[in-house]
Amino acid sequence: MVTRSTTPATDNSPSYLVPFIIVAALFGIFGFLTNLNSNLAPKLEEIFKLNHALSNLVTSSWFFAYLLFSVPSAKLIERVGYKRTMVISLFIMVAGALLFIPAAGMVSFPFFLTASFVLATGVCALQTSANPYVSILGPEHSAPARLTLAQAFNSLGSALAPLIVGAFILTDSSITDPKVVAHTVQGPYIAIAVSLFVLGIVVMFLHLPSITSTRSFRPGADEDALLSRSIWSYKHTVLGMVGIFFYVGVEIALAANAIQFFKTQGVDNKESAALLASFYMFAIMVGRFAGTVVMKWVKANKLLAGLGIFGVALMLLAMVTTGQVAIWSLVLCGLANSIMYPTIFALGIAELGPMTSKGSGVITIGNFGGAVIPPLFGFLAVELGGYRMAFVLPIICYLFITYFGLSGYKPTRAEKA
Repeated sequence: MVTRSTTPATDNSPSYLVPFIIVAALFGIFGFLTNLNSNLAPKLEEIFKLNHALSNLVTSSWFFAYLLFSVPSAKLIERVGYKRTMVISLFIMVAGALLFIPAAGMVSFPFFLTASFVLATGVCALQTSANPYVSILGPEHSAPARLTLAQAFNSLGSALAPLIVGAFILTDSSITDPKVVAHTVQGPYIAIAVSLFVLGIVVMFLHLPSITSTRSFRPGADEDALLSRSIWSYKHTVLGMVGIFFYVGVEIALAANAIQFFKTQGVDNKESAALLASFYMFAIMVGRFAGTVVMKWVKANKLLAGLGIFGVALMLLAMVTTGQVAIWSLVLCGLANSIMYPTIFALGIAELGPMTSKGSGVITIGNFGGAVIPPLFGFLAVELGGYRMAFVLPIICYLFITYFGLSGYKPTRAEKA
């Protein structure tokens, strides 16, 4: 078991509150930007006259960044530390947001994809640094609860994104000139770029406790004996990456297809279907706040396994029922999903010591599931004649997450070099 600093908790706890608030705000930002990017698809279809499959390339370009830059982000943490990586991440995100301005001016879909990719690269680096940093700010046994609370603000940001899209981007549908429509994207992204730049400056000059003061969790150095062991040899970390792959995939697949599924169940009004879909995201947020409290009495891995089984039950119910029961079975998957990401992440980096940053990089690769599972889910819905049989894919995802909570989370003991 990793041994933390011997400094009494009462001496450290006051210095952890402000850093936690700042990092929780960062969680809200990358949740907002991720969902904002996903909600751009209807606008891009309108601007470039795309079909649904092509417009979803903007989501694929976003999650492809996680595949390419998760491990390099971990190496950056080793070089410059957690705080500086957060600052660099924010400035990369500024560059990505600013690229949307010429992309809209040129009315270029490839440029939009490039801007999305650059912005996602910054978000990837921010997640790779922020997730373990929150886990480290306090006792290791309560890391899942801390990360779950921070992720609740991620869900809050995600819930706000559709409101911004509706108010400032998905504007008057009577306008048909592609240039005029494209220009509606520029204002919001200018505001986003300015906000991220100011936040980057604030974080740069803010005092955040240095993780290097606690040896067990500092970024690795060349002389560390444990670093001779490959991070890929830590079974629980690799399984954590797979768990994140399935989790992100199932969360986005259900969110992206919710409105269409509700229509098949008799919800003809577009606004009503959208409202029901928003309840799914709201359930994730509520579940994360509630999960933070529940973890005081229930071990994180057991709660994870229990919610995995709950997810399987809800999907089975959606397969064999119709109407309101089927609709709310999908909506309540938000509760099942709520604590999964932060809990899998925290359990996956447990007991890694100086390998924590590398483990974070490996696990963050799992976000690539958001580029794989949703289109596969859509393909199955088409090929199998509807969503009922396609729900087999989310069931497989939930079953693996259940396994991780029951057994796969157990850390592999570090070998002596």
